[in-house]
Order: sequence, then C-alpha cells, then structure tokens
Amino acid sequence: MAELPTLRTARLVLRPFAMADAPAVQRLAGASEVASTTLNIPHPYEDGMAEVWIASHASAFTRNELAVFAIGLPDHALIGAISLRLEPLHRRAELGYWVGVPFWSHGYATEAAQATLAYGFQALGLNRIHATHLRRNPASGRVMEKIGMRYEGTHRQHVWKDGRFEDLVRYAILSGDPRLPSP
Repeated sequence: MAELPTLRTARLVLRPFAMADAPAVQRLAGASEVASTTLNIPHPYEDGMAEVWIASHASAFTRNELAVFAIGLPDHALIGAISLRLEPLHRRAELGYWVGVPFWSHGYATEAAQATLAYGFQALGLNRIHATHLRRNPASGRVMEKIGMRYEGTHRQHVWKDGRFEDLVRYAILSGDPRLPSP
C-alpha cells in the first residue's frame, strides 16, 4: 500500500499525523469529555502515549490494517483524528473519530467523516463502512446519520467503560447506498 494521502475539504485538511502533533493530541484527546465518550482513549492521557500512538500509524497503514488522519484546520492546527480500521478480506472498515472539545458543534466531525467515507469507498475499494457510538453520546450518532449511515441496532451492555457496562449503537453504510453524500 502507498503512503497515506492528504485529503482536503471545504474547511479541513486530513493528513498523516506527525510527531509534532503529539502535544496537541495529548491535550485534546486527554480531555475528560473526549475520553469519556470514546472507547479507546484513556484518561488520564499520560506523557508519551501520543508519541507511541502516532508512531504506530505508518506500519499499520502499510499492513493494510488502519488509516489514521489528523483532522486539521487550513492553518495546520490539529482539532482531532479520524480513522478507518480496515478489514480487507471483507472489504469493510470501522470508522472512528474524535474532535477536541473547543471544536465541538462546528460540523467538523461530519465534514471529516464525509471525506473519509469517500476515501474508503473510492480509493480503498471498500464495500461497507460501519461505526459505533456509546448510547450516551448521541452527538456521535447524529454525525453518522448526517453522513448517510443507517442505524443497524444496539448492542446492550456490550462494553465495560469507566466502571460500568455501556450500550453500543451501530450504524453502517454501503458503497452503493443512495444515502451516500457526494464528496
């Protein structure tokens, strides 16, 4: 697989992460509000975690396992991350994303997700992209609905997070779905 490309939208630049992004990742992803609403972001976000995470991206992309984009503004300010966890055998991927608290409610997650869907379907030849959100994070579900994903069900008490069982709500979209937004 070639290098991860840079994608551009009307307001955003989706690019590979660089080590220089580590302090911003630790600050933004490490916010308790972000960690609380995601499955895989720890809190507290310790020193060195961002560097280890960023260092893993290139080899995971080379192995055709994961495509992780830094979500940035045109001035290169990092505002979040978006990824596709690839399952090439089945031509599908899981979409995941987080956006720093100062950038919530501006439509950035939706804009980044639309570009990532287009990349997954067009460049990677995926047939299906799915995503989940914690039931108590309906804002993430609204992003999934806005990008044309369909509700597929709720996995009751599917994960253990912060000392309690959490429901996961699942959405998905297919490459030929008429609800797929145009890039």
